[in-house]
Amino acid sequence: METRFSAGLEDLQMIILQMAALAEKALEKATRALLERNDDLAREVLNDDRQIDMLELDVDRHSLRLLALGQPMARDLRFIIGALRIAVELERIGDQAVNIARRALSLNSRPPLRRNSALEELADTALDMLRTVISSFVNQNTDIATDVCKMDDVADELNSRILKDSLAYMASEAPAVERSVQTINAAKCLERAADQTTNIAESVIFIVKGVNIKHRCQEREQAVGMGNG
Repeated sequence: METRFSAGLEDLQMIILQMAALAEKALEKATRALLERNDDLAREVLNDDRQIDMLELDVDRHSLRLLALGQPMARDLRFIIGALRIAVELERIGDQAVNIARRALSLNSRPPLRRNSALEELADTALDMLRTVISSFVNQNTDIATDVCKMDDVADELNSRILKDSLAYMASEAPAVERSVQTINAAKCLERAADQTTNIAESVIFIVKGVNIKHRCQEREQAVGMGNG
C-alpha cells in the first residue's frame, strides 16, 4: 500500500509538471503572437488550451484517489493540497494565454501600434516568473519561491506604466483608442498571470514549510523562516 501511495504521489507530480510545461508554452506563444504579430501562434494557443483543462481534471482525480487511498499526513497531505491549488493556477495561466492570443488576433488584423518596450518587458517578466516557480516546485525550494514573490512587484509596476502610457497615447491619437484598449487588456492578462504564478509560489512554501501565506506573499521573509516542515 505504501509503495502504491508513493507511486501515486510521483504520478501527481508528473501531471503538475506536464501542466506547467503546457502553460509555459502557451504563455510564451501568446506573447510572441502579440509582440511579433503572429496569427499562427495565436491559433495554436487557442487549439491547445483543452490539453491544460484535461490535465487539471487528472490532478483532481489523482488527488482524490490519494486522499482516499493513503489518508496522508504532514508533508504528503500538504503536497496533495498544494498540487490541487497549483493546478488551478496553471489552468488560469492557460486561460490568460488564451485571452492574450485572442487580443493578438484582433490587433494583428489592424495597423500596428508603436513599439511598447514596457509590454515586452512585462511579457519577459511573467514568463521568467513562471519558469522560476516551476523550478521552485521541482526542487521544493522556498528560496526560489520567494524570488517569484519579489518579481511580482516588477510586473505590477510595468502594468501600471503600460496603462499610463496607453492612456496618454490615446489622448493624442484618437484613431488608436480601440487598439490601445486591447493592449491594456493584454497587459492586464500578463499581470494576472504573474499574480497566479505568485500564488503557485505560495503553494510551494506551504508544501515545504507547512506555512499558509495565501494572499500574503509580501510577508514572504517572515513566513519562510517559520515552520519546521
